[in-house]
Amino acid sequence: MTTEQMIAHLRSCNDIALQAVRDGYHPFGAILVAPDNQEILLTQGNVDVVRHAESELARAAAQAYDEKYLWNCTLVTTLEPCAMCAGTQYWANIGRLVYGVSEIKLHELTGSDDRNPTLGLPSRTVIESGRKPIQVHGPFPELEEEIVAPHRDFWK
Repeated sequence: MTTEQMIAHLRSCNDIALQAVRDGYHPFGAILVAPDNQEILLTQGNVDVVRHAESELARAAAQAYDEKYLWNCTLVTTLEPCAMCAGTQYWANIGRLVYGVSEIKLHELTGSDDRNPTLGLPSRTVIESGRKPIQVHGPFPELEEEIVAPHRDFWK
């Protein structure tokens, strides 16, 4: 997947995050991209504090697609997945992760908000703890302002 494709998909995820806010949910969005690096197979916004966009998408993908196929797919998400979501991606056998903004930046935005008690455990650490060579790309500083925009007012 080229950098240009990653950026375009991250913008699609941000559109999902904006829709999630309009629907009354937290501003997170994720997509599953096919092996051709273009086709979007699944989309998911955040549901609640336990049902994150990334983990919901990974579970749905694991039910819908063969693990060999998923190994050639990409999970793209607005913000770095938490430990639960990175672990769910790992078990779902999705071979690549692309995220826009780091969890450290998310913590700066949410502070001590009980609606999102962030973990200080980077997704790379979770993924590298396993035995599957999942590729991780992110953060993308050139998209930070665009992606964090819906979070600025949401966490006040």
